[in-house]
Amino acid sequence: MLHRPVELAQFRSRKFVQALDRHRMAGSIGRVGAAGDNAAMESFFSLLQKNVLDRRAWATREELRIAIVTWIERTYHRRRRQASLGRLTPVEFETVMTTPALQAA
Repeated sequence: MLHRPVELAQFRSRKFVQALDRHRMAGSIGRVGAAGDNAAMESFFSLLQKNVLDRRAWATREELRIAIVTWIERTYHRRRRQASLGRLTPVEFETVMTTPALQAA
């Protein structure tokens, strides 16, 4: 089994900090309400965790990779409405933006 549920304490773990040091990287966890807030990514990964990762045990990385790509392409991009796209899904936005360009050609 490759997947284990992520624990919030991972960002404070000694191994994590040592890995950052080893790769000369700096860890960053923003404060609530900070300008560089990553709420959008947290939301995405929360949905991914709930809808793919926690559904079952994955025998291989390839099997998990295919499940993640499939979920993103079939579900997330086709159903998830996004405020930055005028409450359209990415697929709807592409259709709206592509149609005028094709008509002009």
